[in-house]
Amino acid sequence: MSTTTEKLQKVLARAGLGSRREMEAAIADGRVKVNGQVATLGDRIEMRDRVLFDSRPVTLRGAEEVPRRVIMYNKPEGELCTRKDPEGRRTVFDRLPRLKGERWIAIGRLDINTSGLLLFTTDGELANRLMHPSTEVEREYAVRVMGQVTRQNVVAMVEGVMLDDGPASFTDVQEFGGEGINTWFHVVIQEGRNREVRRLWESQGLTVSRLKRVRYGNIFLDKRAKAGEWLELSQDEVDDLSELAGLASRKVPDLTPDEKSRWNRDKRKRKPVQAMRKPKTRTRS
Repeated sequence: MSTTTEKLQKVLARAGLGSRREMEAAIADGRVKVNGQVATLGDRIEMRDRVLFDSRPVTLRGAEEVPRRVIMYNKPEGELCTRKDPEGRRTVFDRLPRLKGERWIAIGRLDINTSGLLLFTTDGELANRLMHPSTEVEREYAVRVMGQVTRQNVVAMVEGVMLDDGPASFTDVQEFGGEGINTWFHVVIQEGRNREVRRLWESQGLTVSRLKRVRYGNIFLDKRAKAGEWLELSQDEVDDLSELAGLASRKVPDLTPDEKSRWNRDKRKRKPVQAMRKPKTRTRS
């Protein structure tokens, strides 16, 4: 009788402990045990194996058992895409609705000075597929550029330039008006490398002064989600993302009464991002 095994990091991500990349790091750090033995990268397991994560037992689930819930978050500038910051700075996870027995997994990242669309899901497999370079999911950004942008600059960035970590290019560049230090463009990339959009413009001697992600795959930033706010995606939107990732549709679970109450409390407690700004000083006449 044949048995089915899966990569350990894939099963851990599906259990809601974090992204597959985060689980690979946890395994490398010796934080995972399988059947009493410290796990190593490359290990494969069965659903009947006993797994400990940070000395706590993990409830293993098949792919069909994992709730597929997705929210979009409108990230303001100044927030970090990490669960905890040693310096105590605000992170994107601080504002998300709380889950019981699960964790939000970020689908991609944005640097501290970039705002806009972030997607979070409870399904580690969905997150992994949407982030994997082989899926070639489009990311669209609104970019404000300082400097004189020429046609040669645009052609070079579309045809491709060599960065420190390899070749990179935009699949589309559209001008959206403005002039001088206030020229706006929309650009599309199919990777999620660190600061890739900024570095492509810098390769042409140009500086990005504002950067905002407005689309990930087929999901556009919803105007109902203001800076620092989140919005749960509908069944149709989650189905579209699932199809993009090559996964079968799965019903988005309804919120339990307790979850509804807790999520509503989270929204009521949240203060607008604008309230965090320093008040303008008035000049005496």
